[in-house]
Amino acid sequence: MAQVAPLVVLVGPPAAGKTRLGKRVSKLLGVDFVDTDAVIASRYGPIPALFHAEGEASFREKERAAVIEALTTHGVVALGGGAVINPDTRADLRSKRVALISISADAVAPRLDSSKRPLLAGGLESWVSLVEARTPWYDEVASATFDTSSTPLDTVAQNIVEWITSEAA
Repeated sequence: MAQVAPLVVLVGPPAAGKTRLGKRVSKLLGVDFVDTDAVIASRYGPIPALFHAEGEASFREKERAAVIEALTTHGVVALGGGAVINPDTRADLRSKRVALISISADAVAPRLDSSKRPLLAGGLESWVSLVEARTPWYDEVASATFDTSSTPLDTVAQNIVEWITSEAA
């Protein structure tokens, strides 16, 4: 039996638009969409509360389990911004089609809500530091990069679909 794998996995920094893009791409392709942060929140409650109650290490364990599960589905998968921290996740992504969703600091600033993103309590400065630390991991797993800084999400979604369908041909 052939192994089931996602058509594309979206990775990138917090607030880059992975979830909104993933929903659009999955709709265009007529496939399911899985957001690992949404899976975690549905099972364990809001992520900020989980961070507060159990700490980041516990969250990362739950995240890894959600990633393993999501990577066995067929469709579009969006990983939480920090999922690439885990070396096993990065190893799993080497055999997948991975779209890095990037965004500039100027474009992300209005989207940042530290109440929903526990690692961004310091606002834009925290985001910039976090992205700088994770960029080598994002680059390591990315098959292609799509920037959401100034391009409308519907256009970026169409570009991702065109990339997927041209690669599959």
